[in-house]
Amino acid sequence: MKIRILLVDDHAILRDALRVMLEQEDDLEIVAEAGDGQTAIDLATQHKPDIILMDAAMPGMGGAEATRRLMRSNPKAKVLALSAYTDKRFVTEMMDAGAISYVAKSAASEKLLEAIHSTAQGKSYLCPEVSAALLDSMRSAKSARSMGKTHLGRREREVLGLLADGKTSPEIGDQLHIAPSTVDVHRRNIMRKLDIHSVAELTKFAIREGLTSY
Repeated sequence: MKIRILLVDDHAILRDALRVMLEQEDDLEIVAEAGDGQTAIDLATQHKPDIILMDAAMPGMGGAEATRRLMRSNPKAKVLALSAYTDKRFVTEMMDAGAISYVAKSAASEKLLEAIHSTAQGKSYLCPEVSAALLDSMRSAKSARSMGKTHLGRREREVLGLLADGKTSPEIGDQLHIAPSTVDVHRRNIMRKLDIHSVAELTKFAIREGLTSY
């Protein structure tokens, strides 16, 4: 049985190239093509393809929004994102929207067939370029957190833990025997050192680093 594919990309030349490449495979069939997100949704509803090969960056309704709407109307849809972008923001946006695989366009000629067959089986697939980009991003984030943790002073760590426990500045001041204004100074310094801009994110960091009483 052939794997039925819907091609979605706003560049007709790329769609033509993909169609020529994929139709050389005996077990693949292109059932429809779309140049924008809304058309993709309409055609997916009409043709019920096994895989939707979705461009992540399109004008108007982008790939992530189109994927999100597709998943609402057809939760069993299998979306394979294809994009020129490999940075974490694009990858996580597409995966959060419901895509289960992601391939860089630069790797399509070598990895797309492998990705299609994996996706058809319901297995997630990331091409090596995307995996490497995500790993670098994770390493950078871990390094930044470690550096921030190392550079926090003892008092700052105490203030951070109490903030994450839900204490107000006056309550923290009473507990640590310092002025509420001093607590606010510590909070601003902590946010600057960690490059974090909300108490909610500070709380997540503190919980992750074991600085709270939770």
